[in-house]
Amino acid sequence: MKTFSQKTAEIKREWYVIDAASLPLGKLAVVIADKLMGKSKVTYTPHIDNGDYVIVLVDKMYYRHSGFPGGLTELKLEEIIEKNPAYAIKEAVKGMLPKNKLADDRLARLRVFNGAEHTHSAQNPKEIK
Repeated sequence: MKTFSQKTAEIKREWYVIDAASLPLGKLAVVIADKLMGKSKVTYTPHIDNGDYVIVLVDKMYYRHSGFPGGLTELKLEEIIEKNPAYAIKEAVKGMLPKNKLADDRLARLRVFNGAEHTHSAQNPKEIK
């Protein structure tokens, strides 16, 4: 029995859509990193970048409290993204990816969009629940 090793020419990439409101940021980052690395595929090979494209739809609220009465602060993820676009999700996913020379290429396949609309409908992305 031989060990399977995928070749670069055999890579088949798919597109996935994830709604960011359905999961906490950490769990969302784990799911996205898994798809970007291709670990959910049967043909996973560690030294070959065989991951998929991921589209993230953002509609999330963050709460923090100062500890004083009336100190609740609500921030939408869109407000955080408005200051620095896609920072929160990209940094969370970047932290979940392995630190090697394939990380930049994997992170480049991540697309983050505000709201429920995206421009990649021609790729027929599958929805992850």
